[in-house]
Amino acid sequence: MSRLLLILLGLASVSADAASTLIRNARLHTADATGTIEGGSILFSDGLIRAIGRDITAPADARVIDARGAPVTPGLFAGMNQIGLDEVSLEVATVDSAYVPGISVPSPGVEMRPEFDVSLAFNPDSQLIPVTRIEGYTFTLLSPQSQPGGTLISGQGGIAVLDGRYAEAPAASRTLFIAMGGGASVLTGNSRAAQFMLLDQALREIAPSGNLRDGDARLLTANGRDALARYFRGGRVVFAADRAVDIRRVLEFAARVGVTPVIEGGAEAWKVAAELKAANAAVALDPLQNLPGSFDQLGARLDNAALLHAAGVRLIISRTGDGSHNARKSRQAAGNAVAQGLPWEAALAALTVNPAQVFGVADRGRLAVGLRADLVLWSGDPLEIDSQAEQVFIAGTEFPQRSRQTELRDRYRLD
Repeated sequence: MSRLLLILLGLASVSADAASTLIRNARLHTADATGTIEGGSILFSDGLIRAIGRDITAPADARVIDARGAPVTPGLFAGMNQIGLDEVSLEVATVDSAYVPGISVPSPGVEMRPEFDVSLAFNPDSQLIPVTRIEGYTFTLLSPQSQPGGTLISGQGGIAVLDGRYAEAPAASRTLFIAMGGGASVLTGNSRAAQFMLLDQALREIAPSGNLRDGDARLLTANGRDALARYFRGGRVVFAADRAVDIRRVLEFAARVGVTPVIEGGAEAWKVAAELKAANAAVALDPLQNLPGSFDQLGARLDNAALLHAAGVRLIISRTGDGSHNARKSRQAAGNAVAQGLPWEAALAALTVNPAQVFGVADRGRLAVGLRADLVLWSGDPLEIDSQAEQVFIAGTEFPQRSRQTELRDRYRLD
């Protein structure tokens, strides 16, 4: 039995009285093994995709949308950022993405708080959510920030869906964040060598035998030991690192402690592509990074993504610097990666299926029967900057193409 026939049999599961939507005559980019379906149709109801293929017959009461040949993709990944955590960057009362122990809680020496979970501060009413969503983005990874006065273990986060609803981050998406390299050396006595020294001590503190003597300084609280132990025994850890040698040492450390590593930044990741592939490590990068912003990024180059893909490394596109307020630029970054040799389908995967699978929400990021109906109808090629998201659906619900920015535009324009 062909795969297409199996897909079409998904119609059998559609209830006759279910509220359904059918998008037909679309160029369906599934980000799945099915690939691209020209003149395709996709049927969804009750939040799930029910059928996908050609010549699909919808229930009589279904809403039908003629795409007129326009592209339809899965909802896009907005990157690792602070959407819903930081509202106005210069107003401290609206910034909840970093824990700096010395500010309010005096602590002797260096203190690590891996139990710090930024998802507890996520605000589903944040104005950044609709600003991002109308550009075709449907999910993001809430990420703690490393700041002076903090420590190299920034804390933990998880996936947030950009539907404006309150929900706990899925347990499978929980991720620990550790800052490494020259940029983090200010957090560890001005030496990147101390980063591994401190991580080794943290390892001793979570060991069942507790290899520390009475009077030794502790880096972790009891809750911190429990949290770190969960991640250092098969969990997922994002390591921020750019320099090739730092990435190599991170991979060695990850293998030693049994964590699944994701490299964030990776300006020089192309130099260690073979090691990244062997470690099954994903790389979350900004394809627009082509000039060194630090000595750790001297090897930055525009075809970094293309070189990593050619080596078989799984890619995720995630903007750096202004990623929270300008997550919509990720599409542009993906398009630039294509211009530098990354295959178009690989660029789309880096914005959809790859982050969904890497961060534990495999029911998103693809167009396939039984998965969440997170999808976007575009005016044109979604990786071109002059294309727009025409309609955005999350779990089958269409969201208005309206945000604070569009409301201000409409209020004050002079026509």
